[in-house]
Amino acid sequence: MSILDIDERLFTLLDKVEFDRSPITDIKEVGECDVGIIEGGLCNAENVEVLREFRRRCKVLVALGACAINGGLPAQRNHLSLPLLLQEVYRSEPGAEYGLIPNDPELPLPLNKVHPLHEVVRIDHFIPGCPPSADAIWQVLTGLLEGREHPLDHSLIHFD
Repeated sequence: MSILDIDERLFTLLDKVEFDRSPITDIKEVGECDVGIIEGGLCNAENVEVLREFRRRCKVLVALGACAINGGLPAQRNHLSLPLLLQEVYRSEPGAEYGLIPNDPELPLPLNKVHPLHEVVRIDHFIPGCPPSADAIWQVLTGLLEGREHPLDHSLIHFD
């Protein structure tokens, strides 16, 4: 959603690109695309499946934000065991229904660790930040659309 922070420049971008699967369109199928942008770390098996399918369909893949690049805050659980975490969340806290750990086969299996995207697929570009700055997103996207690449100016990278 950080891409919305580019504000009115989004209209300029819309003249040059076509959005496929996104939170804006809510399209569930991944189509072939020139540039794919993905955010978030890999927390469960479904995340991995979606990422691999996205990588297969994108000529260029951009990891957006700290969670995509290094796991971000969700990766703080990596030093704990998953069974211990599930036990603590679902059996020790008030409000959990019957005190059971969810095991519906429809639920994606949580991974033992939260992984950054590059540990599973090749990433072509990284836009760091939490959240990434609008100017950093704009610089990378316009560079890709114009067929040029250059390193992000360090002043565009921030973590709030």
